[in-house]
This record gives sequence, structure tokens and C-alpha cells, in this order.
Amino acid sequence: MSAPVVIDHAWIPMSDGCLLAAKIWLPPKAHKHPVPAVLEYIPYRKRDHKADRDARNHGFFARNGYAGVRVDLRGSGDSQGVLRDEYLQQELDDGLEVLRWIANQPWCSGKVGMFGISWGGFNGLQIAALQPPELGAVVAVCASDDRYADDVHYMGGCLLTDNLSWASTMFSFNACPPDPEVVGENWRQMWLERLEGSGLWLKTWLEHQHRDRFWRHASVCEDYTAIKVPVLAVSGWADGYSNAVFRLLENLHVPRRGLVGPWGHSYPHMGGLGPRIDFLGECLRWWDRWLKGEPGQHDEPPVLRAWIQDSADPLVPSRPGRWVAETRWPAPSVEMTSWRLGNCGLVRAADQQPPEPTTMSIQSPLSVGLFAGKWCSYAEETDLPWDQREEDGGALVFDTAVLEQDIEILGAPEVELDLSADKPVALVAVRLSDLAPNDRATRVTFGILNLTHRNGHDHPAPLVPGRTYRVRVPMNVVGQRFPRGHRIRLAVSSSYWPLAWPAPEPARLTLSTEGCRLFLPQRNRDPREGPHLRDLGRPREAPGVPQTLLVPAKREWRVTHNLATNGVDLHVINNDATVRLDELDLEFGRSVEECYSYSNNNYDTVRGEIVHHRTFQRRNWHVHSVTRTILTSTRTHFILRATLDAYEGDVRLFSKTWDESVPRVLV
Repeated sequence: MSAPVVIDHAWIPMSDGCLLAAKIWLPPKAHKHPVPAVLEYIPYRKRDHKADRDARNHGFFARNGYAGVRVDLRGSGDSQGVLRDEYLQQELDDGLEVLRWIANQPWCSGKVGMFGISWGGFNGLQIAALQPPELGAVVAVCASDDRYADDVHYMGGCLLTDNLSWASTMFSFNACPPDPEVVGENWRQMWLERLEGSGLWLKTWLEHQHRDRFWRHASVCEDYTAIKVPVLAVSGWADGYSNAVFRLLENLHVPRRGLVGPWGHSYPHMGGLGPRIDFLGECLRWWDRWLKGEPGQHDEPPVLRAWIQDSADPLVPSRPGRWVAETRWPAPSVEMTSWRLGNCGLVRAADQQPPEPTTMSIQSPLSVGLFAGKWCSYAEETDLPWDQREEDGGALVFDTAVLEQDIEILGAPEVELDLSADKPVALVAVRLSDLAPNDRATRVTFGILNLTHRNGHDHPAPLVPGRTYRVRVPMNVVGQRFPRGHRIRLAVSSSYWPLAWPAPEPARLTLSTEGCRLFLPQRNRDPREGPHLRDLGRPREAPGVPQTLLVPAKREWRVTHNLATNGVDLHVINNDATVRLDELDLEFGRSVEECYSYSNNNYDTVRGEIVHHRTFQRRNWHVHSVTRTILTSTRTHFILRATLDAYEGDVRLFSKTWDESVPRVLV
């Protein structure tokens, strides 16, 4: 394969005069023989932070007959303008113009695919729904169709602390300058415009606590029929976005395929939980079929390839298991089985002697959730859930008897509960775990529900204390084998901090077990499956960019309980490596510290604090920024404080503070 021609920088003009920055990888003969293009359109800085990843991905596409195009969103990286929030109409309109510009280039055949993970996967789906004629297909990795119910902000109507973490990440990204070598002497003015204009996104997101017009915008689930091009949807069981793959398979009316492995929030050929696969090769097959019109594997079933995980220690870096295939979704091989809850544990609803009805209550300590890991794992072993016995002491637990045969599930388990609460606002968390013979409890999946959202997320209603309600709590989709000799555990708690922000005050939940059920999507294994499945191969990619490691990355999670003060905190260090890009003589790095804490089990003391440092340096150019975000709450309000400081050398060029209060509305 010939090395691509790399255009390190190109300007793409928007109709309002704004210029977006692009980097392009071309097959050597593309100007004589135009090729389809693959666009990745994200805010994560093509020139530095994602330069290595972009080279490995887009360089591979260019070596295999496609133009790779990486564009910084308006207001990010080296692009002009200000980035004011996620997925605004301006961003989507710009994307349409970018597609038009690419299709009109002499090296492009006129067909363009969109490719990306997370933000890039989101806007691939969102722009597809606008039906641009240049777009031929989408590969969406770790993305969602529903910005309220299944994104980083809220889950089951509960506020996720990943909302705080993610807002802080973008607060920090938006405080980064463009590169003077690209934009020239105007770099400082562009930086100041970003620092002043990008705003505090967390406040905006906190002001929309229910599913309203703000979240419906750019949620493609509002009208799946708007998407007219083929979609390859990809995610991993440790990622926060696995559910969307299955909804897209069920609801899209175009050629679509789903691929779900054990991975976290990462491309399936890069880092994190194994096994890794030849994901870029899978993308080539997709592009060949839908951008070049070459018949191939993607004309045929299966519609879904999924990794069924075997039981394993939660912290092993590779997930044992096997690939399975389904020709359609929902799959005829999957049947919902019902299990009753009672004081003797979990028993099949079909058994002759159901457990004796009883009532059981729980008021969980805030410590339930300290070992939950992140809502969305970034494929670091540190952010995965720990042995769940650390959590189960503050929950109601229901165990099966020792399994006499394997049970395999593929889909979304659900729990139906008859329960009452003694407060008008309360949440319930449910966890499904695999219990090994040594009692080690490995979380398989989980779900949370703000009980005021029991009838939907548009118009929540307070609970009447003491009244019994029947509620259904869906868990995240998962593929898992519970082996013979193990047990299955369901745990129910009234808090799950710090994965989810707690209710305004402690609530006691009371279950009437006669009406409580666990539903498992049990998959009937076909003994003939397996050998005929196409091998997904070993990872392939292009060379990265030459770089020198200056300071290695550091990842650390610490849970501390100070018995002298009865204070508890989860302290997270998440430092990227500091590197020098040799060809640009550019050094950059990022360090992050997060702390989630409380004292004396007092809900009014719950606190999240996140500090980001970012640095950029080249010869006599040295800039850095520091962002700090603190979120606390009372029974009636969220309290948000933030600071932003930006420095050129030792001179503080910009400083701003925020002190905001947002009313809690049934959250």
C-alpha cells in the first residue's frame, strides 16, 4: 500500500465567512482518479490532541482507496468561531456545507461517508437525518439516538455525575487556543473570543432536567425514518452507549448492521478491553459496499455481531467469551424469562412453589455506588466496577440457587417492582451480578430510575409517600453467560452515588415482593453456531505521527473514608501523557483531578469538584489554562461554581468566575 499524500492544513469556507480547519489524507493518484471520502467532524483538535489517532485511522483509509478528512468544528482546534454547546443547528448546518465542499473537490468522486466515535458518531447520525445528497453511509461508534434518555447527561431521569465530568472536559477543551503556526497573528484574539464566548455548558444542561425541546433537538429517535443511508452502529458493553445499537437495528428502515464487543468508549482496534478486532477493515467493507457499490459481506446477514462475555474477574484486561450472530433484531433466539423476588431470593416464575409474599425495605447509605466505576468507561481498568460485595451491604439482594446449567442472556434485562417511598422524590438503582463460587460479585449490567419519571421523562410527577406504585426499571443491554455452578444476584438500592446524583433527601423504599419480577432476555444457544462466523481479524491501522513521550499518563482511583471526620471521597486522577509532536516541535499535555465526596451520610454535603490543566508549548510560545468546576446541592437547588484562568507565559491573559444556582425540579 502506498503512503498517502497528506494535506496538513486546508480551509473550508462556510457561507457566513467562517473558515473551518481540515486535515486531509489522499491516495497518491486521487487527483487523477477521484475516490470516495470519509469525514470525521469533531471538536477534539486535529493538530495536536487527536493527531496520532487521526493519522492511524485516516491514513489507513487513504492507503486503501479513500480520502480521509478530519475537520475541527467551528470554534474548536484551528477553526474560526466559538463553540457554544453540543449539536447546535449551526454545527449541523456547517456539516452540510463541509460535505458539499468535500464532494466538489477534484480528488473526490462525489460520495462521502461519515465516521466517528462519540461526538463524531452522534453528528454522523444527526447529519444523516438531514438527508444531504453527498452522504452515502455512516459508521457511528459509541453514539446515541436519544440525547436525554441515553446520553452522558441523564439516565432514567437521574442526573449523572458524568454530566459534570463531561461538561468539565468541554469547559477545558473550549479554553484551548488555536495554533499560531496555522491561524497566524490573530491566534490570541481568536482565543479570547473562545474564552469569553463558549460559556458554561453545565448550567445549560442543568436547566433542562426533563425531556424537553432542548433534548429532542438532534435526537434521531424522534424520527428514525429521516435517516435514508446505511448505518453501521458499533459500541461495547463497558461503554455508555450500547443500548443505541439495538434501537437503531430495530427502528431504522435502511440497511444497517450492529457490532458490539466487550470494549469501553474506544474504537474496537485501539486500547482498552479485548479482544481487539480489525475494525478499520470492517469499515472498509462497509465503505466498499455503500460508497463504491461493490457487493460483499454487508449484503448478507447477520444484522448483529455481539460478544457474549464469560464470567471473569472484573479487572482482567481481556474479556473471555465468544462472538455470536443474529439475522435480525429483536432476535427470535431471545426469550424473556421471568423470575420472582422473595425472602428466599430469585426463583423462576414458572416454578410450582413461588416464594411467600413479603415486604422488604431499604434506605441505602450514600456509599452504595463508590465502587460502581463510570457510567461510560473510557477503557481504563480503573474506571470499571469493582467487586460488588463492596456495594451489596447497603442494598436488598436476591440470589438464585446455584445454577444447574448455563444461562446466556442477550438484550436488556428489566425489573418490575411494586414499591412505595416515604418521600415525594426518590430513585431506585438495580444491579445484576454474576456470583462466582467464591462469592465474588461481578456487575453485569445495571439500571437507575428517578421514580418521579415512572410514567415518562416529559412530565414527571411527585410520588405520594406511602402509596404503592408498579414501576419498570430497564437495565443496559448486555451479552453475558452465567455458567453452571454460579449464581445470579439482583441488588436493589435507594442511592447510587457518585454514578448518579442522589435525591434531594434520603428516602426509604418498601417493596411488596409478590408483584416484583426480574425479566432476563435468555438466549437459546444454537449448537451449530460459531465455526461459520467470519473472523473479525486482528487490528490494522496506518502509522501514527512521530512523537516523543515526555511524561507518562497516570490513572488512579482512590476511595477514602476518614473515620475521624466521617468524610468519604472518591478521588480520580486522569492525566494524559505529555508528548512532543516531533515534526511540529509542539508539546502538549492534560491533567485532570476529580473528587466526589460527602460527610456523615448527609445529602446536603454531596459535592463534585473537577480541575483540568492543559498546556501547549513551542519554543518561545507557552500557554496554559486551568478550569475548575464545583457542583453541590441543597434540597431545592443545584449550586454551581466555576473558574477559568488562561495564561500566556506567566501572564494571566483571561480570568472569569461563575456562581450559579439552578432550581431542582423533581430531580
